[in-house]
Amino acid sequence: MTVTISRLYDNYSDAQRAVTNLEAAGLPHSEVSIVANNSDSWYGSDKKVDRDRDGVDDRTEGAATGAGVGAGLGGAAGLLAGLGLLAIPGLGPVVAAGWLASTALGAVAGGATGGVVGALTQAGVSEEEAPLYAEGVRRGGTMVSARVPDGDRARYEAILDQSAVNLRDRSAAWQKSGWKSYDPAAQPYGADEVRRERQLYGTGVR
Repeated sequence: MTVTISRLYDNYSDAQRAVTNLEAAGLPHSEVSIVANNSDSWYGSDKKVDRDRDGVDDRTEGAATGAGVGAGLGGAAGLLAGLGLLAIPGLGPVVAAGWLASTALGAVAGGATGGVVGALTQAGVSEEEAPLYAEGVRRGGTMVSARVPDGDRARYEAILDQSAVNLRDRSAAWQKSGWKSYDPAAQPYGADEVRRERQLYGTGVR
């Protein structure tokens, strides 16, 4: 039996290390996925989605094309070799690779009920935690998800736990500042908002 485990990271570098360690521990990269916020264009600024060029909201276009691209992200050299710049409504621009990126973008492009949160729960993330992960990415974080054998869950969770955000504590901090719940219709965070969020939690670097 396979289970899905996920963690949120403030810094992409921490998430990158987690992915590398998962692969080093023997987990095939086809079972790992990463979704990182790119609102501040830290990755591939020359490839940034152009929302104004043709007068069309390219977030939907990006989701539609990304659904096809996402399935092939992560080649023989490992998951991180296949990173791609995509756009998800509600989250904004993201850098992603792996099966979860394909699932989430496919759901968004197809108009599935629940959008990205529905895709996360379909992938095995709990209904309680899926909106928190989505909000975490929206605020500048990086999510790593892995499909692992149930018998090896503890071993792989120990790898993911290194430098991961305590999701329950972080969501409590959001609620203290007035946050209610993840809203897929909300405007994605801009570069300045992401920087302020990282400064708030002492994570100003990617």
